Amino acid sequence: MEEQNNNPNLKEPHTEEPHDRNNFEPMRNNNLPRISPITIALIGLFGGFFLYQIVGGILTLLIFGFNINDAPVNGLRLMTIAGQILFILLPALIFSKVFYEDVGHIIRFKIPKWEEILLFSLGIIVLTPLIQYYLSIQNYFIDLWSANSSLLRTFKTFLDKINDMVDKTYGSLLSSKSIFDTILVVIVVSVVPAICEETMFRGFIQKSFEFKIKPFWAALITAIFFGLYHFNPYGLIPLIVLGLYFGFAAYTSNSIFVPISLHFFNNFLAIIFYFIYGNDDVINTEITKNFNLSSSIVIMLGLTALFGVIIFFIKRYYSRTNNQ
Repeated sequence: MEEQNNNPNLKEPHTEEPHDRNNFEPMRNNNLPRISPITIALIGLFGGFFLYQIVGGILTLLIFGFNINDAPVNGLRLMTIAGQILFILLPALIFSKVFYEDVGHIIRFKIPKWEEILLFSLGIIVLTPLIQYYLSIQNYFIDLWSANSSLLRTFKTFLDKINDMVDKTYGSLLSSKSIFDTILVVIVVSVVPAICEETMFRGFIQKSFEFKIKPFWAALITAIFFGLYHFNPYGLIPLIVLGLYFGFAAYTSNSIFVPISLHFFNNFLAIIFYFIYGNDDVINTEITKNFNLSSSIVIMLGLTALFGVIIFFIKRYYSRTNNQ
């Protein structure tokens, strides 16, 4: 006689749903969450935010004082690495063990094929300029609307202050005077965030949501919180789009190493642009210099169509792979 599932927190799996049919291994008993998976996901979201932003922020102030601008750059870099590992990566692994036991299944520890990473990397190559064209159009309308409204102008001034603070902090982390600095920058900006943030967001949090809701909504909700987590007001929508693409990659490949690779690649491109041009947003800078609203919209739509083609081929690749 088969063992009956009495866990009230899980819906019965429907074999007709694509996320139960193709990409995931059959659930084993030690993969079943001990409490509601939505609650577990929220614990990851708010617990990670509290630990990294609040506890990590307090520790940073205690160590370096309130004038962060005068703190040694390498000290801040090491503090950033420690904060990501201690307050994002470690909680994701601990939460996975406490609530699910099978950490590897929840985090999606599966080695992908090289062609999987290549396919998804093509998406990032197209998505990067697409996002920059979107930003140029977004900022054009923000400037236009704020010029005609005192309320919007006040709100924009507030957002500008936050954006300047983020840019200043990011620029400080990217500054380099030696090979050692350059290596440390790559580790701080590309390697550590890719591993830690993807393990938490696309691993523990998104997978928890997937136990209760469809994969698209699980990826979208996770992506929204991923965007908010970065405190970048003008880059919120681009960050959500990136997070959604990372979530799509995690679910479709069932491997955390694919979104980790994409996250690393995206951040590494920003470092390369910064070192070569002195600006990590060089594409947007060039667009702004020669901005034309009509042509920018046309190019953005063309890139969107191209990105859609890449998504089509990714889905086709996995459809063939799963049917073999």
